[in-house]
Amino acid sequence: MKSSLGEFEEIVLLLVAVQHNEAYGLSITTAIEEKLRRNVTLSSVHTALYRLEEKGFVRSEVGGSSKERGGRSKRIFKITAAGKKTLEASKESRNMLWGMIPKIVFEGI
Repeated sequence: MKSSLGEFEEIVLLLVAVQHNEAYGLSITTAIEEKLRRNVTLSSVHTALYRLEEKGFVRSEVGGSSKERGGRSKRIFKITAAGKKTLEASKESRNMLWGMIPKIVFEGI
C-alpha cells in the first residue's frame, strides 16, 4: 500500500508512535502545541487521525470512560505496521535530502 503522507499527518503519526497506546485527539493536540509550539485545533487533529486510519497507518479502539470526561470514553489510536513502514521511509527520505545539502549552505549562520 503506497499512500502519500502530508507534513501534518506525519507529525500526528509520529505522535501516535511517541504516545504508544495512549494517543488520542486531545493528547496529540496538546503535544503539538507544547512540543512544536504550533497552534492547532482538536478538529484538525481528528481529521488527520481519521485520514491516517483510512490509509491504514493507525487503528483505533474505544477506551474506558472516566469521571474527568463526564463519563465519556475516548478513542485511542495505535500505529500499524504500515504506519511504521511509512514513517521509516519518510525518515530515510528526509535524511537522504539533508545529507545532500552542501556544508557551505549552513556555514556562518
